Amino acid sequence: MTGAGGQIGSELVPLLRSLHGDANVLATDVRALSGALAEGPTGELDCTRADQVAEHFSAFRPDVVYHLAALLSAVGERMPQKAWDINLGGLFHVLEACREHGSALFTPSSIAAFGPTTPRDPAPQDTIQRPTSMYGVTKVAGELLCDYYHARYGVDTRGLRYPGLISWAHPPGGGTTDFAVEIYFAAVREGRYRCFVGPETQLDMMYINDAVRAAVEVMEADGSKLEHRNAFNISAMQVTPVALAESITRHLPDFQMDYEVDPVRQAIADSWPRRIDDTAARVEWGWRPEFDIEAMTVEMLKHIEE
Repeated sequence: MTGAGGQIGSELVPLLRSLHGDANVLATDVRALSGALAEGPTGELDCTRADQVAEHFSAFRPDVVYHLAALLSAVGERMPQKAWDINLGGLFHVLEACREHGSALFTPSSIAAFGPTTPRDPAPQDTIQRPTSMYGVTKVAGELLCDYYHARYGVDTRGLRYPGLISWAHPPGGGTTDFAVEIYFAAVREGRYRCFVGPETQLDMMYINDAVRAAVEVMEADGSKLEHRNAFNISAMQVTPVALAESITRHLPDFQMDYEVDPVRQAIADSWPRRIDDTAARVEWGWRPEFDIEAMTVEMLKHIEE
């Protein structure tokens, strides 16, 4: 796994190790990993360095690769050139290594692959994709690149278009949907939150437990039944700041929220769908979410308070 120290990786590594054994999951990141992630094999890997990618593949000889290393949307707008280098350059190096070693590859896409001309409610599985952020551009290009490596070289590439992900175990990483994580921490620590997008900004969201389970399930699915393969829409719930605040207030009655809108992140959020259609994932490999807003709120508050 690349990018193992991020929001998805920090939850996916323990799940994979529980399924396959600690010694059989190599967790890598651009910085040294510690804590629970270091309870099995680890490595320092800069995916923009083709030589480092090749060295790790030759040493570990992976059957399956989860390539998670990326810069997220808000950070990508501050550093678009670096986002291109990491998100596309890193993916290219990993795809080449998968081609040479016969490894299967999971790489996540995102609702950021859609844009303002995409139908917003719902966004279909197959539709126009004209994103306006560098992060979104790299995700669309990544989907196409994985399709190409599957069609041209037979690499078993698979992926998911993740909605916004909500997790208590990892701090926000510079994404447009970070408000849906920050609000829970602020509610427990301070009893109030100042939100950077407007109250009725609706986006698809997913609790991290569903997200990591989906990554495992799509890689274990029967490949002969996968028509879309590299970019399955998956959905769990539609969320607004107001809905999150109401859910939290049912457990913390004194919680208060106000707003200070960040024009950059609001513009990105407004360019994304309000809801996505995940029928293809449900039909082709049996996707079903387990967490709604209320179940997620209970989990988030419990873990943060602990």
